[in-house]
Amino acid sequence: MKLEQRLAGWPAAAGLMWGMAAQAASFANGADVSWVSQQESSGQAFYNSSGVKTDPFVLLKKLQVNAIRLRVWVNPAGGWNDGADVLYKAQRAAAQGQRIMIDFHYSDGWADPGQQTKPAAWASHTLAQLNHDVYRHTQGILSYLKTNGIVVEWVQVGNEINSGMLWPEGHTSSFDYLAQLINSGYNASKAVYPDAKVIVHLSNGFDNAMFRWFFDGVKQAGAKWDVIGMSHYPPAADWASYNAKISSNMQDMVARYAKPVMVTEVGMDWTQSTAARAMLADLHSKTKALGDYGLGVFYWEPQAYPGWQGYSMGALDAAGKFTPAMDPF
Repeated sequence: MKLEQRLAGWPAAAGLMWGMAAQAASFANGADVSWVSQQESSGQAFYNSSGVKTDPFVLLKKLQVNAIRLRVWVNPAGGWNDGADVLYKAQRAAAQGQRIMIDFHYSDGWADPGQQTKPAAWASHTLAQLNHDVYRHTQGILSYLKTNGIVVEWVQVGNEINSGMLWPEGHTSSFDYLAQLINSGYNASKAVYPDAKVIVHLSNGFDNAMFRWFFDGVKQAGAKWDVIGMSHYPPAADWASYNAKISSNMQDMVARYAKPVMVTEVGMDWTQSTAARAMLADLHSKTKALGDYGLGVFYWEPQAYPGWQGYSMGALDAAGKFTPAMDPF
């Protein structure tokens, strides 16, 4: 007997189960794999549990990763994370049926709370010019992806912008200027993908006071966003308390702004795979407990070999196999 027939006499139960199934289908089990093409270019490969070399996007799909996040830099040295590199990775993700998030840094390299450096080509531009730059760059990259058959589900406008972006004009010392820049990215995203959800993303998802200060500030200044994104890198020895804090913050963000939330970055040292697995299982549970307001969890560069670019918080061992950290996905 089919499930629909078995539940025919219990409409309430059927509704509950189908609602749970819908959330499970829509929840983003994600990974940011922006390094992958550069890794492969350097000769790195990835292997299944039997030691067979396998496409990393296939490996991640088998681990139930259904969404991929890709960063974009404006004029990066070496070309990594430019439009062509992003398209190459997006096409590989799309071939596996994985959903796609594009993460605009609005810089020629890394952007985070400690560095929000304007692209060299924009260095002397006024605020009005920077708004035009953000719109044109965002619209240009997204149109390029769309023209090449890529569907983008989420667009992140800025990366970990706790202290703003495109310094000094977009620093949080002026929420009015920052809100203009956010809206330039928001409007450009909607012009290309009207149904895409625009994310504003901060680090330290455990810090509720900082999130309130930031989002109160940009909201008052008229900024637009669809989703609140958070980074989460808890210490292995104390992950439970950090998970409790980010859970409380997520609940507060939903209540305060009536917007869904998403953990767009998470990670833990690759040698702590047991702790990472427990942490991620708990984080998934806490995020899903928000129902339609908890959209997903993205591991940041799980395919990074230990020590790649000085990074040690991937979920790959030295033999190129994924660790148990990825089991909760």
